[in-house]
Amino acid sequence: MSTSDLTPLMRQYKEVKEAYRDAIVFFRVGDFYEMFFEDAKEASSILNITLTSRDKNSPNPVPLCGIPHHASSNYVSKLLKSGKTVALCEQVEDPKFAKGLVKREVVRLYTPGTLFDAELLDSKESNFLSAVSWTTQINKEEFFRCGMAAADLSTGEFILAEFFGPHAQDDLLDELLRTGPQELILPDNSSQGHPSLQRLLAAISTLRIPCVQDDNPGDSHMDAAHRLLLDQFEVAGLENLNLDPSMVSVQAAVMILKYLHRTQPLLRHGHLQRPQVRHTTQEMHVDAMTLRNLEILFPLNPEQKNATLLSVLDHTVTAMGSRLLRHWLVRPLLNVRAINERLDAVAEMVKEIKGRMELRETLKGIPDLERISSRIALETGTPRDLLNLREALSSIPTVRQRLIPFQSPLIKGLLQGWDDLQDLAMFIQRAISPEAPINAKEGGIIQDGYNEEVDDLRRITREGSRWITDLEQQERHTTGIDSLKVKYNQVFGYYFEVTKPNLSRVPGHFIRKQTMANAERFTSDKLRSLEEKITGASLTLRDLENELFQAVRQKVGQETLRVQGMAKRFGILDLILTFSEISAKYRYSRPELHEGGGIHIKEGRHPVIEKLLASEGFIANDTCLDLDENRLLLITGPNMAGKSTFLRQTGLIVLLAHIGCFVPASEAKIGLVDRIFTRVGASDNLAGGQSTFMVEMSETARILGASTSKSLILLDEIGRGTSTYDGLSLAWSIAEYIQDRNHLGARTLFATHYHEMTELENHRSGIKNYTIAVKELEDNIVFLRKIIPGKADRSYGIHVAQMAGIPKQVISRAEEVLSQLEQSESSQKTDSEQTPNDRNDLPTPHPILEEVKQMDLFTMTPLEAMNRLAELKKQIG
Repeated sequence: MSTSDLTPLMRQYKEVKEAYRDAIVFFRVGDFYEMFFEDAKEASSILNITLTSRDKNSPNPVPLCGIPHHASSNYVSKLLKSGKTVALCEQVEDPKFAKGLVKREVVRLYTPGTLFDAELLDSKESNFLSAVSWTTQINKEEFFRCGMAAADLSTGEFILAEFFGPHAQDDLLDELLRTGPQELILPDNSSQGHPSLQRLLAAISTLRIPCVQDDNPGDSHMDAAHRLLLDQFEVAGLENLNLDPSMVSVQAAVMILKYLHRTQPLLRHGHLQRPQVRHTTQEMHVDAMTLRNLEILFPLNPEQKNATLLSVLDHTVTAMGSRLLRHWLVRPLLNVRAINERLDAVAEMVKEIKGRMELRETLKGIPDLERISSRIALETGTPRDLLNLREALSSIPTVRQRLIPFQSPLIKGLLQGWDDLQDLAMFIQRAISPEAPINAKEGGIIQDGYNEEVDDLRRITREGSRWITDLEQQERHTTGIDSLKVKYNQVFGYYFEVTKPNLSRVPGHFIRKQTMANAERFTSDKLRSLEEKITGASLTLRDLENELFQAVRQKVGQETLRVQGMAKRFGILDLILTFSEISAKYRYSRPELHEGGGIHIKEGRHPVIEKLLASEGFIANDTCLDLDENRLLLITGPNMAGKSTFLRQTGLIVLLAHIGCFVPASEAKIGLVDRIFTRVGASDNLAGGQSTFMVEMSETARILGASTSKSLILLDEIGRGTSTYDGLSLAWSIAEYIQDRNHLGARTLFATHYHEMTELENHRSGIKNYTIAVKELEDNIVFLRKIIPGKADRSYGIHVAQMAGIPKQVISRAEEVLSQLEQSESSQKTDSEQTPNDRNDLPTPHPILEEVKQMDLFTMTPLEAMNRLAELKKQIG
């Protein structure tokens, strides 16, 4: 259909759609948002609404579907979840005063990362929009210096982060996973970026912005970019924001601001807080593997939604506290003093049961201050938002009074600079009626006594009904028509209605308006005068109330930073109260953090499994790691006996201690850990061309390259993805590399089924053998789940297979094969007590090991060693 064949309205729509080709356009027509052409076909299918057509009698009817404007949020949410964006095209002038076609403009582009609407967001999760930028080395595709910016429009939070060195790409991806953005903006050179960036999120928006170049910091593009940032925060230079022009993340921050201006051209974003730079040296680095393997935020099995550390800890009573909990979990502290301040506060709250309960009860009544204040600052807040804010502010003095008796430094710190905000609460109370509706256009918003003109107009509208009643009585008396009534409808306004039998008594000053079957309708000069006065007052009152509401909202919005400051305090307080509640409920104890290398946990428990198996009980275990004789604990034992649980619970206890929470143990003394690394379980990345073993080796390589002596490494079944000799060789070499102080010397729990590796205890200092206790009862065994010193000589894999329901004939045959293999292996050994000749020997006398002894595995990557060992196997047939 050519443009010339379209109506003026459809031509207007086509112009809008041309500018927003990739979005579903919600085109406002009266009380509906309508969608046309392909948008209508696609949206009707997703939203399950009727597809009809416009101009049905035309030879080329236009496909059409529509939704009521007041119910748009639900439909927007469905479209966003299906991966679409929505362009909201509004009537930007009053149809009553429009000359010709009503003017329409796109006022907002709904995208996953730019939402701030309460009905479109999960109150427990942040909603970040992120952007990344990087610099590249000359003639190299890999970038080595990169930055990230992230903004949550619903709370005003704005953060930056910088990454350098050989692991910059991985560190950036870890930060993105910890931040969890709903949308990611890439620069125009994104093809040079890490491939994982393109797979990170389903929704990726590409904003074309010149990439930052180190060799030309004075580029005009950079100057313009910096100016956008300076204008946003009304400062003279980047130094006023504690930023440096050389920071790569500054460009990412500019990308976010440009994107916000493009998607929300009519909104102001004055509520955005000044960018806070995250310093990775001040927090434990929790990478993607650790997040996944320790099930901190998300379960390995999606069906077990409660099988996460977050689900155990989230007893928060405010939305601010729930979102902050996620932040603390993925960014544990590395400062002993700061950790102890949290622990002191938790300890005090644990003791003060009554005070704790009163505070939690008060906080329950406080709505989401961060998001309410943001909507108000964005000038999209409703009258109800202002009332909810006032209600929340009224609780602040009560919270302050209840905090005064507490003496811990963190609580006293919260009280410093405390702002009751009662001036703001009183202002809202004076201005906004407690009965105000959700929609500002409905009227009844402004409180009586706030504005004299509103009071006068309101008096006129209230008295108007009495004036009409008086006129009705007067005309009845004058005409003698007892059935005469004054009625009203939106088409004719006010009118006299007289039945047919009484028409002969109608006075001369009545003016006929409409003839009905049984009656006629009239007006009069006096009725018209009253109608104009009443209707004029109503319209004026509605417009005036809306105007005053806008002014009140703007004034409240100017205090957003004050409100956000108190919201942060409430979030911290909520977490301290939550930690103390959990500690008391689940028998957690206070850990002792120190700068040394020891990790000594007595009767430690897995916080998640303990809760899930509450009826069965949990077997507690001790952990003893240090930087001396207990650097690497080599753990052997049966399948399903609890090795992986022990590794994970140690990691979780250490993490809990670093966020300032009590831990599931009777005692815990923990030396600071800069990073927790986990390599647990098997997975593949077939889409990326990586087998299970390749993924295992890639993850292990990263651990060996990024760990330090202050790290905690948790390794489970390294080398099991390849042949026995290859796997054993790699596992052996990796264990030596980790325990060697000249390389890592890191504290490590190393679970393995390679029983030969238990010989390492005799030949390497700092390695100790531990196993899972097993009790054999005739033809059955019992896993005692207890970690004890020593080594295992069996894996009991066939027994586990029997427990899993493998057919009896398969089990019997497996036992026969196992017996034959064990006899064969025994006959091959020349001396059952043979031990390695030196520290680098492997304990299996196979020809392949002769060259292995000559290989310098410390100078090879795990992948190189694996390939070389595979070649040797081929050589010996």
